[in-house]
Amino acid sequence: MGNGHHKHHNNNQNQGALPYKYGPSPQPPQVPTSSTTSYPPHMDTFTFPYAHVDSSLRALASQAEGFGRFAIGGLHGSLYHVTTLADDGPGSLRDGCRKKEPLWIVFEVSGTIHLSSYLSVSSFKTIDGRGQRIKLTGKGLRLKECEHVIVCNLEFEGGRGPDVDGIQIKPKSQHIWIDRCSLRDYDDGLIDITRESTDITISRCHFAQHDKTMLIGADPSHVSDRCIRVTIHHCFFDGTRQRHPRVRFGKVHLYNNYTRNWGIYAVCASVESQIYSECNIYEAGQKKVAFKYLTEKATDREVAVSGCIRSQGDLFMCGTQAGLMAETESGGNGMFHPSEYYPKWTVAPPTDALKHHVQHCTGWHSVPRPADLQN
Repeated sequence: MGNGHHKHHNNNQNQGALPYKYGPSPQPPQVPTSSTTSYPPHMDTFTFPYAHVDSSLRALASQAEGFGRFAIGGLHGSLYHVTTLADDGPGSLRDGCRKKEPLWIVFEVSGTIHLSSYLSVSSFKTIDGRGQRIKLTGKGLRLKECEHVIVCNLEFEGGRGPDVDGIQIKPKSQHIWIDRCSLRDYDDGLIDITRESTDITISRCHFAQHDKTMLIGADPSHVSDRCIRVTIHHCFFDGTRQRHPRVRFGKVHLYNNYTRNWGIYAVCASVESQIYSECNIYEAGQKKVAFKYLTEKATDREVAVSGCIRSQGDLFMCGTQAGLMAETESGGNGMFHPSEYYPKWTVAPPTDALKHHVQHCTGWHSVPRPADLQN
């Protein structure tokens, strides 16, 4: 696993943006109920991250913010062209994903690929949906014991069967970036991150028409999931019922996400998890409480505990109740601060401008495929 305390300088801010570099001193929980919260002067305008990553095909590599920032995907590989919507065979997505060498996978066709079984992705792959409209259905992607995978601008819809997730990241996978994907209507989760998988960023994704949206950490017996680190930012959780995310053991940084009209809760902290929720928008429907705590006992501990949630600059709208517990009451192991692991991230105050951008700029979009300057 990578050393999370490595102070790598990350040049992944959009050009012209004004990122706010948070210092190492964590602040106590704040629960603003309107967008009048005071911010530093340079945060008074909204900036959306990654404006430069479509300048060339491989500009995505190593540009994720947060824990997945080292993911290079297929940067050093050749182009693989998907020329068929068939589930397998020459020119298929499955054929490209199983190859062992680094590949930057692009699509020459648009349409639906019906997966009859999980599509396993090997290390050093970029699955780049820019330039076409590709929908995966039937089953989903499985990232198993792999590293350096980027998945960009795909749709996932209609996965069927027990334990069928849109994107399943387990076990022991690392340096993963999921960006600009639309996910809905799977029989299990939309994204599951478990079994010692770590250093992952989920960004600019749109989640809809689903129940158990995102699980991080398998169950209380998998104590090795204490290594999990995930960043989730600028995502739109659009009326999904729960797990935005639900976390066991891991460290999760949430920022500039918009979560609305959940059916049970927005975010859940369970056994030993640490969730840093920063400048997100929580807009309740009928269920008003955003944060939930579940107590479980790790198999190597004597006492059952829940996790910790720190809310910094979040906006709670439409009668939303935060539901925060004091960190001393939750029985967890304290709270990490993102600056312990990465020095920069692009965060804006939770305003109507942020809400508009997250609603309209997340998920699959009709983005032209950039030129590959290496060829």
